[in-house]
Amino acid sequence: MNRRILVIIVVAAFLMVGCKETERKEAKEESNETQGWKAPQEILVLCGGSFRPPMEKLAAAFEKKTGVKVYLSFGQSEDLLPQVKIGRTGDVFVTHDPYLDYTKEAGALLKGVQVGFVAPVLVVRKGNPAGVKSIEDLAKPGVKVALPNPDFSTCGEMLFALLEKKGIKEAVVQNAGNAIFRSHSQTGTALKLGTRGAGVMWNGTAHNFLDAIEIVPTPYEYDKEIRVWVMGLSYSKKKELVKRFLDFCRSKGKGIFEEYGYVKY
Repeated sequence: MNRRILVIIVVAAFLMVGCKETERKEAKEESNETQGWKAPQEILVLCGGSFRPPMEKLAAAFEKKTGVKVYLSFGQSEDLLPQVKIGRTGDVFVTHDPYLDYTKEAGALLKGVQVGFVAPVLVVRKGNPAGVKSIEDLAKPGVKVALPNPDFSTCGEMLFALLEKKGIKEAVVQNAGNAIFRSHSQTGTALKLGTRGAGVMWNGTAHNFLDAIEIVPTPYEYDKEIRVWVMGLSYSKKKELVKRFLDFCRSKGKGIFEEYGYVKY
């Protein structure tokens, strides 16, 4: 009985050795077959929602030239910043001042490329039925105004500071009523639908509504100058791809952003 058991053990041992050798050969063959395979080249760009049109065009041009896939994730800059601060996601962050400083303070800035300006612009319905020709006209009785919310928007902060300086803040806010919006697109929509006759919004977003609104040229009286930045993020594991993207933005970015109105009027 003991001899029979011994024979069984010896046979089982040979079988186990044979199986392991087969597995090693298969693994080696699989490694050889995939030796030339490369991980797909791609980057993730966190992008302020106001910059969707120029960034979609810029990303498409970069993809066409390099073959590198650019994924765009849009949101409000103040909502994207916490993700950047904890190094949670993204390879590139597209936003405006002062978010470059915030990113740098968080130790998340690799390098930044300026591609344009964001500036508050005075906008009116097509044909300007309210007769608004200046910031001061927003305080006229009966003018229905749409404003950016200073609690959520740099544009709102700049505008309310200017209104305060001119001594017309209270009158303009009264004309706005509940039309003090977090999103610039809400301002554009309100003018397009005719519920508001005039307002202030970012230049680039106003450009998206030129079928229904007009930009009224006014002197630039704001204390701040707001630049648009494409920023590489220091925690990205794809720094070479990020640097290639930044170089491309340096050569093509300003032209594309200018097409979409991101200039100082």
